[in-house]
Amino acid sequence: MSAVFTGFRTLDVRFPTSAELDGSDAMNVDPDYSAAYLILDTDAGDGLEGHGFVFTIGRGNDVQRAAIEALALYVLGRDVAATLADLGGMWRELVHDAQLRWLGPEKGVMHMAIGAVVNALWDLRAKREGLPLWRLLGGLRPEEIVELVDFRYLTDALTPEEALELLRAAEPGRAERAELLRAEGYPGYTTSPGWLGYSDAKLERLAKEAVAEGFTQIKLKVGADIDDDVRRFALARAAVGGDVRIAVDANQRWDVADAVAAIERLAPFDPWWVEEPTAPDDVLAHATIRRRVSPVRIATGEHAHSRVLVKQLLQAEAVDVLQLDSTRVAGVNENIAILLLAAKFGVPVCPHAGGVGLCELVQHLAMFDFVAVSGTLEDRTIEYVDHLHEHFVDPVRIVGGAYAAPSAPGFSAEIRPESLAWFGFPDGEAWKGAQ
Repeated sequence: MSAVFTGFRTLDVRFPTSAELDGSDAMNVDPDYSAAYLILDTDAGDGLEGHGFVFTIGRGNDVQRAAIEALALYVLGRDVAATLADLGGMWRELVHDAQLRWLGPEKGVMHMAIGAVVNALWDLRAKREGLPLWRLLGGLRPEEIVELVDFRYLTDALTPEEALELLRAAEPGRAERAELLRAEGYPGYTTSPGWLGYSDAKLERLAKEAVAEGFTQIKLKVGADIDDDVRRFALARAAVGGDVRIAVDANQRWDVADAVAAIERLAPFDPWWVEEPTAPDDVLAHATIRRRVSPVRIATGEHAHSRVLVKQLLQAEAVDVLQLDSTRVAGVNENIAILLLAAKFGVPVCPHAGGVGLCELVQHLAMFDFVAVSGTLEDRTIEYVDHLHEHFVDPVRIVGGAYAAPSAPGFSAEIRPESLAWFGFPDGEAWKGAQ
């Protein structure tokens, strides 16, 4: 008899990162990095589980976990092999549920919940095939990759035929690019020095340490007070010198006029990009800001709630750098669509990471992009934040400022059982007496 899915377990996992202001920025002043976490079980007898999660900060888990649980009926009792063999079809089935789709459509908490399920399924498939996800995806035929994507709403910018052409053009050299990743890794940059709640001394110290560790780019949070932003940028530039790239992230803080004025104040310090200068859904505002501050680069995308918004950002020439997030959209499939769109428009993708497990996940997407989609590392880099990696079974490894290519089977999503218990909310030891 074929194996079926027998377990759909959700957990509320929260880390008290607000105590040290790790992760603090102009909009998120007291973040407790959290994961609405999912474990899929089967009766296959192989001991393998699928792990996925949605990153939130604190109370967001209350809502996000309930949304994930609403999808259990789509998984429990299904044939495992048939489901994993058609993850494009599974994605469409989940996303096109008419009643749950009403809550978006195709955006927001319900869409992110679908991402947790889809990512857990990919984690299980990669484990069953004995491959890290980036290698599994990078080994699929172009036709198989195209089948994973829902092209509804995209064909005015990217057709399946155009996607297939892009993927076929990237086929030569796949093996060599995969070998390059195994040998040298994927370029990274670090936000660890730049949290808004850190003192000037801590910023300077961490910036210097980042360069010593091999990073050639760091990022600073800005947006609370422009005079403080200018002072902190000057300190960082003096600490790392003129050859190290410094990006800044306003975390959606400004209106258009404020953004332009602030960027003009920061421009003398040579920002590599200015990230999320305004509301993440406001395509036209980003386009206006980009035109007015050129040649300063504009980056956004971590809060882009769907492939459709990404399409619009690219069509409107609103971004110089596209950022994707592994848990903001509906999982691996939709991020493949986003990577294909970026390749079509020739815009580099520099994934958002940090949080809980986002570094672990996005490395697979970026490496797949290099191997099978864009075929280039030019102006590409993955965000790195030195938080919470010790809680993962297969944590990120940084060597000389680069992400070492994962070799363990799966999506690197699995949190250690002892960490799940200790930081489980509200009963875990980490939270006793904290309420």
